[in-house]
Amino acid sequence: MARYTGADCRLCRREGEKLFLKGDRCFSAKCSILKRQYAPGAHGQRRKKPTPYSVQLREKQKTKRIYGLTEKQFHKYYVMAERLRGVTGENMLILLERRLDNVVYRMGIGVSRDQARQLVNHGHITVNGKRVNIPSYLIKVGDEIAVKENKKDKTFFKELKESNFKNSLKWLEFDPKTLKGKILAMPTREDIDMNIAEHMIVELYSK
Repeated sequence: MARYTGADCRLCRREGEKLFLKGDRCFSAKCSILKRQYAPGAHGQRRKKPTPYSVQLREKQKTKRIYGLTEKQFHKYYVMAERLRGVTGENMLILLERRLDNVVYRMGIGVSRDQARQLVNHGHITVNGKRVNIPSYLIKVGDEIAVKENKKDKTFFKELKESNFKNSLKWLEFDPKTLKGKILAMPTREDIDMNIAEHMIVELYSK
């Protein structure tokens, strides 16, 4: 399955809630889901009684779309989580949070996960002083994340330096003045503020 390249707002409408895929637009009156609170397409306004399977499927699709992954990539994290000690659903979400593109987004360097992924792909981000252009790179405690030195003069990063963005997460820190951050601890389920019922995803994949 190829990566989705259509309109992000259609994905939010399909899942019936904000997935925060468009950065600042999601917090404005321009958000599509505020104007059209129904699924896209010719039959979007039809009401169907959800089945247990459809509820589980929608939860999986929603989570997959939040993190911008293909089905193959997403299932890989489920398999990895299943092999770890602890609760499989929580392990899976923690692995997703540890992705470098998500960390760049959480630090506030990118306004959306899509933009954060692009910054990583284009070689703008370093981990412990070395350029890393793999969005799926899993961070560890103590890793230092920063904008590459020769990229800091770009307009986008200059504006970030002047911003008053403050990260509220306990497991990482970021200083917009120096464009550097650090992983203080592994994320926990309590640190993930999105409306995700991970047990439904586990039930779906366990069938």
